[in-house]
Amino acid sequence: MAEDEEEFYVRYYVGHKGKFGHEFLEFEFRPDGLLRYANNSKYKGAKMIRKEVRVGGIVLEELKRIIELSEITKENDKTWPKPDEVGRQELEVVIANQHISFVTAKIGSVSEIEDAKDSDGLKLFYFLIQDLRCMIFSLIGMHFKIKPI
Repeated sequence: MAEDEEEFYVRYYVGHKGKFGHEFLEFEFRPDGLLRYANNSKYKGAKMIRKEVRVGGIVLEELKRIIELSEITKENDKTWPKPDEVGRQELEVVIANQHISFVTAKIGSVSEIEDAKDSDGLKLFYFLIQDLRCMIFSLIGMHFKIKPI
């Protein structure tokens, strides 16, 4: 990595342990452009899906732009709902010399956020995750013929 390049890394995980075992969706972007995707669901006998693809600098720049515009680096998860039996989600980001990490309960819809102590911060997190998931599914869909859950 050149000196003028800033370190950049993104990892997202959402999952739970239940009737069908450990089910989860996880993806990460590494600084060298490697996108790793894993989706483990045993529902109806489904198998784990693991994919890796290299993305170009333009994709990484767009990912950085999305994260920076969201202003997630200004948030704090101290008052967010703690992971529970329904599941957990984690977001880790290294950007602009900042390393942030969030852990919270699974959020099924934006209506679940309304009564949270920090509903604004949690809503920002929720919509950023939706944007990132759309981007990931588009990238994976362009490179591989799979149907994400």
